[in-house]
Amino acid sequence: MGFDDKVDNKTDDLKGRAKEAAGSVTGDDDLKHEGRADQAESSVKQAGEKAKDAVGDLKDAVKK
Repeated sequence: MGFDDKVDNKTDDLKGRAKEAAGSVTGDDDLKHEGRADQAESSVKQAGEKAKDAVGDLKDAVKK
């Protein structure tokens, strides 16, 4: 996973956490759920990037 991708995913996760917290404080369930969805999306992106990295590592190991 590239550094830029890590930063983007972490930023998305933090934005989601902020939305969820704001929704909890204000009683806005839609904002709260949107924040949770943003966090879930970030997690999926991170998992995809990790899988790509694992495949790349496997290719490198096979070449050796």
